[in-house]
Order: sequence, then C-alpha cells, then structure tokens
Amino acid sequence: MSNDNRPNDKRAEATLIHIGIDAKHRETISENLSRVLADTHLMYLKTHFYHWNVTGPMFSSLHLLFEKQYIELHEAVDMIAERIRALGHFTPGTHTILAKLSTIPEDASTSIPDATAMIRGLLAGHEALSRSVRTAFKAAEAGDDQATMDRMVERMEASDMAAWMLRSHLETPNSETLPQVENLKSDKAEKRTH
Repeated sequence: MSNDNRPNDKRAEATLIHIGIDAKHRETISENLSRVLADTHLMYLKTHFYHWNVTGPMFSSLHLLFEKQYIELHEAVDMIAERIRALGHFTPGTHTILAKLSTIPEDASTSIPDATAMIRGLLAGHEALSRSVRTAFKAAEAGDDQATMDRMVERMEASDMAAWMLRSHLETPNSETLPQVENLKSDKAEKRTH
C-alpha cells in the first residue's frame, strides 16, 4: 500500500459508524424515519396553511391551536432529520421526495376548506402520523436503537395529543358519560359521610 492511500484509508475509517447498531438496521430505521419526516413535514405545512386561513366562529381558538401545533411539528422535523443523519444516512429534503414518501395525502381541492374540514383533515393527518411513528418505533426496537425509540415515543405522544385536541372540537357532549360523572360525585359524598 502506498503512502498516498493512507490518508484516504483514515478518512474512510473515520466515517465508519460504530454505535452498536448494524448497517442493515440503521438503513431500515432511517427509511422509516424518512417516512416519519415526510409525514411530519406535510403536517407542518398543512397546519401552518390552516393557521393562516382559518375563519369562522372558532377562529381565535383554532388560530392559536394550529399555531401551537405547527411550531411543535417544525421543531420535530429538525429532530427527526438529525437522527437520520446520526444513523449515517442522508435525509430527504425536496418537496417532491417528501410528498412521495408521505402517507398523508395533500388536500385535493385548491379552495380553502371551512374550519370543520380543516379540523377533520388535521385529525386524519395526525392519526396517520401516529401510525407511521409506531412503525418506525418497531423498526428501531428491532435494531435495539433506544435513542430512536425514545424520540418516537415523544412523537407518538405529541401526535396522539394533537389528534385528541382536534377530535375534541368535533365531539358533542355525550349524555351517557354525564351520569358516570354524577355517580363519582355521589360516591365521594357517601365516603365523606361514612
């Protein structure tokens, strides 16, 4: 081996990844994270778009809710992309590639949906994102990648919470649950008298 090859060998050796996760698992995990990244990015764009364009009687509350959600999604995009890089892979970054990877369809209509349609669209998107995250978690678990598993648990919690908040805007009070609440109050009052 000539001296000219040694610096290249050292550079190649420096780029090898020895973090306790084999190359095949890192590739599978990164592929799953790329789908999560695509779904998260699309949800960020959709939520930000709805934040700008929501109208109607729920304007104020939805404008603030959508803002909170798009800020959280924006921060998540960076975290997911950096984890892909830490695993030794490059991140998808063009709109075309992200749209192909995403499991969340873009809005088919070019018109601005009403507030209820926005809520339904974001709800469906967060539920799809939760499913993508759970798939990525399983890939990380198979590769014994606790760092990715931890990040995916954070993403599950965030998407599940966002979906719950959106779903709550669509629900009407269920009279069947009200007696259960009344029974709890009665049970507490009985315990205090005994």
